[in-house]
Amino acid sequence: MVMKILTIFFIIIYSVCSVSIFFFSLIQLDLFLSYKKSKTKTKNIILPNFKNLPFVTVQLPIYNEQNVIKRLLDAIVKMDYPSDKIEIQVLDDSDDNSSIYVKNLISQLKSKTNLKINHIIRKNRDGFKAGALRYGLELAKGNYIAIFDADFIPRSDWLKKTVCGFKDPKVGVVQTKWNHINKNFSLLTKIQAFALDIHFTLEQAGRSFNSYFLNFNGTAGIWRKEAILKSGNWNSDTLTEDLDLSYRAQLRGWRIKYMESINAPAEIPFLISAIKSQQFRWNKGGAENFKKHFLNILKNKNLKVSTKVHCAFHLFSSSLFLSVFLLSFLSVPLSLVSNVTNKFDWFFNFSSLFALSTIIFFYVYWEIFKLVNKKKIYSFFEYIKIFISFYSVSGAFAFQNSVAVLQGFTGKKSEFVRTPKFNLTSGENNLKEKKYVTESRLYYFIIEGFLALYFLISIINTILFANRNFGFLPFHLFLFFGYTYIFVCSLRKLSGRFK
Repeated sequence: MVMKILTIFFIIIYSVCSVSIFFFSLIQLDLFLSYKKSKTKTKNIILPNFKNLPFVTVQLPIYNEQNVIKRLLDAIVKMDYPSDKIEIQVLDDSDDNSSIYVKNLISQLKSKTNLKINHIIRKNRDGFKAGALRYGLELAKGNYIAIFDADFIPRSDWLKKTVCGFKDPKVGVVQTKWNHINKNFSLLTKIQAFALDIHFTLEQAGRSFNSYFLNFNGTAGIWRKEAILKSGNWNSDTLTEDLDLSYRAQLRGWRIKYMESINAPAEIPFLISAIKSQQFRWNKGGAENFKKHFLNILKNKNLKVSTKVHCAFHLFSSSLFLSVFLLSFLSVPLSLVSNVTNKFDWFFNFSSLFALSTIIFFYVYWEIFKLVNKKKIYSFFEYIKIFISFYSVSGAFAFQNSVAVLQGFTGKKSEFVRTPKFNLTSGENNLKEKKYVTESRLYYFIIEGFLALYFLISIINTILFANRNFGFLPFHLFLFFGYTYIFVCSLRKLSGRFK
């Protein structure tokens, strides 16, 4: 009797998780259809030009960025923009003595150019990145605020093109697409590039076309200063201050314009510890913002139902990792049940909903993959490899990201951990000279190793003893590969090996 009640309890949780993932896949499909419409209707749009270019403040929030600050500043000072209509703020919160290097670098650049470059150092790091941006805003002379993280290398025409997006007075933010300079460095960077391309090509463009809420991505974009101030300025009460301000601004009537045709190259993190800390921050921040904004969106009478639905899934997207983890963990005991009794066959027919979700993701992401890589020849077989890798590793990140989501919902505060940058390009191997200490969470490492073993045992049991149901086997193979891969990557990092 106890086992029957426990099985039914597991089935209910599994079913709820399956349904949430299925609805998310439908949202992705809807965004893809919107994206296709947007490409048809906006094919020949020509960007307008300002007769008189506005004054722009470029903010560069940095924290211990000696590896990449020269590359960033060299790109910024080469921007094709009138020198009397631009100022650069280097918002330096460093605590590793790199500020001296930055100061000397700025002095050299100022002697070679006519640009106004201000090296701004705060007394403390209160509010982290949000605090630095807020502090710099008080000193900013521009009515438009361009923001770049330290790992970006904007092209010389980026600013002149992007500022054209403000011809509409209701536009509060212009966001551009990210490109990846070290995409082919490793499997981890390929997976991240694949995920980011889905976000920037599918989600941002699809939401923008339908006038749904979208988000400023924290970098490679420009804010109208008035929009920041009238929306409550930068706040540090969530770990994703960019998502927070984006929603506050849109709830006050400002629009975010996404310009897919303009891109900014950037470096993707390659260390497993750096990726984990970035994923943790993004997903915890997403949960914090869901908690902060969902009711305001629900109560807003000016928003269409379709907008509210897309807002809900946008803010809830990080919380899907909790659904993925619970679904994957519970699939093992449920697979055992399926092989000893036929009482729950109705459920195992229903569980095929997850397979349908996977098919939808596979199709939508294949179409996006072809669009992103249209100038290169990639075979369907290569897409299958990257999709399986992405699906497996994303599933394996579900544990630590679930912890992040739960912390976000319960209000547990944590420090803003920046992502280390190494000034990498594809194929570089000289990594030992790049020194940066990242936090390694040993308990994640141990649990990921346990989960790899957990799914391996399930796979062996299914192959040797299953006589009825093999439906969970492909799913468990994906998860075994994903957890084993990040476990090995973490082991190499702990042993001091980068690759």
